[in-house]
Amino acid sequence: MGFGRNPHVAKAEAEEQKASSASDRAACVLAWREAARQWDRATDREADDKRRQLYMMKAETARAHAEDPSREGAGTWSGAR
Repeated sequence: MGFGRNPHVAKAEAEEQKASSASDRAACVLAWREAARQWDRATDREADDKRRQLYMMKAETARAHAEDPSREGAGTWSGAR
């Protein structure tokens, strides 16, 4: 890891990727919740206000996806099974 890098950003992005490729609803919801948690951690570690705002918005979006995984962009899981 390089100096000045926020490791939680990469973790949050990985969880978003996991959520978008989840095969079932539970996995999708869990991955979105973990992504939100990682974005919150990234926000806490960030010194730059502009990036902090961006990370807060991403955390809110991830929480919204966790609440309703069928919304557009929330993952490949479709409730019809």
